[in-house]
Amino acid sequence: MISTQLARALQDSGLVWRPSSGDDFRIDRPEVDGDVFTVSEMTVEAYEHPSGTILGFNGTTEWALDSVELDDAVWLPKENQLRELLRGAFRTLERQTDDDGSVLYLVEAVIRGMTVSFAGSEAADAYGRALLALIDTSADIVVEE
Repeated sequence: MISTQLARALQDSGLVWRPSSGDDFRIDRPEVDGDVFTVSEMTVEAYEHPSGTILGFNGTTEWALDSVELDDAVWLPKENQLRELLRGAFRTLERQTDDDGSVLYLVEAVIRGMTVSFAGSEAADAYGRALLALIDTSADIVVEE
């Protein structure tokens, strides 16, 4: 699972989340800041309203929450979701082990015609960093008329 900090950076860069079953998320409220929730038809469902998406907590699963607005949630995309979002920019994922036994994951992606490596202690973090760079670089492209 990617770090909350990286998930917030992706969200701030413009990554749009359309909740579906199995998605993990955190809520930006101090009383539940450390909890991870999962969208599931049995416990947490996404309800579309004209005013926006609401994450509804069904039954008595979460005693303090009836619902939260999507803007109050931070999506924690999984490794496979991040890889899919990279689409054609993704090239490779490599796992390296240092002499001290620590593991590092490297994702290579093509961004603006150059192959760039992104590292993380988890594969999802390496994918997330690559996606963040791709989004940020894409936002810098100016369309000329």
